[in-house]
Amino acid sequence: MKTALPRNPKSRVIVVGAGIGGLTAGALLAKRGYDVTIYDQAIAPGGCASTFKRRGFTFDVGATQVAGLESGGIHQRIFQELAIESPTATNCDPSCAVFLPGESEPINVWRDPGKWQAERQKQFPGSEPFWQLLNKLFRASWKFQGRDPVLPPRNLWDFWQLVSSVRLETLVTVPFTLMSVTDALKLYGLAGDQRLKTFLDMQLKLYSQVNADETALLYAATALSVSQAPQGLFHLQGSMQVLSDRLVAGLEKYGGKLLMRHNVEKIQTEQSKVISVKVREQKTGKTTIEQADEIVTNVTVQNLVKLLNLSPQNQSLFSGYQQRVDKLPEASGAFVIYLGVKRAAIPDDCPPHLQFLYDYDGVIGENNSLFVSISKPGDGRAAEGQATIIASSFTDTQIWWQGSKDDYERVKAQYTQEAIARLGKYFNLTAENILHQETATPRTFAKYTARDRGIVGGIGQRISTFGPFGFASRTPMKNLWLVGDSIHPGEGTAGVSYSALTVVRQIEAKNN
Repeated sequence: MKTALPRNPKSRVIVVGAGIGGLTAGALLAKRGYDVTIYDQAIAPGGCASTFKRRGFTFDVGATQVAGLESGGIHQRIFQELAIESPTATNCDPSCAVFLPGESEPINVWRDPGKWQAERQKQFPGSEPFWQLLNKLFRASWKFQGRDPVLPPRNLWDFWQLVSSVRLETLVTVPFTLMSVTDALKLYGLAGDQRLKTFLDMQLKLYSQVNADETALLYAATALSVSQAPQGLFHLQGSMQVLSDRLVAGLEKYGGKLLMRHNVEKIQTEQSKVISVKVREQKTGKTTIEQADEIVTNVTVQNLVKLLNLSPQNQSLFSGYQQRVDKLPEASGAFVIYLGVKRAAIPDDCPPHLQFLYDYDGVIGENNSLFVSISKPGDGRAAEGQATIIASSFTDTQIWWQGSKDDYERVKAQYTQEAIARLGKYFNLTAENILHQETATPRTFAKYTARDRGIVGGIGQRISTFGPFGFASRTPMKNLWLVGDSIHPGEGTAGVSYSALTVVRQIEAKNN
């Protein structure tokens, strides 16, 4: 049963994109009395955290783990405000089992802090001062983030939210603001430890899109510590789609609307503000202009600049923003192979998440490394006696957009063959055990998520793009907002949910 809307909705909000960030912003704004409509060009909501079904298997498209479901976590806070039940989930423990080249025993990233400390001391002797620094920075940063600062600030209200979140304990992070992870390794004489550096490169590539040389230390402190209790990473019962479904229920409970298969082709501007969107309904081809008081975009920053229909005056206003986007380093894409298998293909006591690097001399990506997620018995992703295996590797998007269709299919077949061969060293992937197989490339992600060139995971958490130096939720255009993995605090369902909460608070403050 839907809760009735207030008689006089505050204003009309259009949300472009039904990823987790867009759904969160839309549901919270609807709860707070706004007239909300979300448009998305895909078949199902969730973006890179959605799912698809094949032959009785349910595959998570991209994201396979969730943070922020613990007490006080961002998802738990959002579901509590929406009065929606949190999804059923189990802890990922270990959160990941990492296999370095030529090694048969993994590095297990345990949830229990004591077990993880013992593991890293065994694996990386002499590195404990580095890990203690990370823990110290994480504790201060986590408390700071929990007070909902606005980063980077763009007006006095934003600045006050930032200042109000600072405590004496926060100041411990200040001397490390301009340091990378490798800079910290050098402080402790660890930069030459190949195993440690490689392990960090592998983990950070998952969370920050770049390696230890480039990742901002303050971001890494959180990314490398959030999997330990009392926080943790979670495996959802059913599929990742459950998270989207809960948010859609929250949106509709308070009168918001979600329209799938509707392409937002342009965002219209007038003087220095946005006023409407041009929407095309896929089924009928009908195009309409939808007016809005506020427009929230859950897209990449690269997509955002392409969506804007700017007058000459606004082009001048937006030129600096456009130039900054154009100068961003190339973001990564993903090659993903989805396997439906007999449970006999899975080794006994196999962790739900694994990471493999096959050659120290190769890059992390391009099939030299694989991040693998395996379904658990009874978790709703496969029938009894069966399982899903999802293996992904970062890849240069340009590879997949060059040449003819035949060239594309040839590269795709090569990557698939190499991935199966790599996975076959750990899993029993006989022809009899593989019941379903398909692959996705950056071109697949571009088609189904509309992300520019099929990039995944945001713009990279370098010092120049993290926290106070990153892109803001406020854009140069009035009433135009950005949520998602291009802005603070970065990628992952928890990160984009924080960005959505920030925008909701900013809109509320602006209109009250």
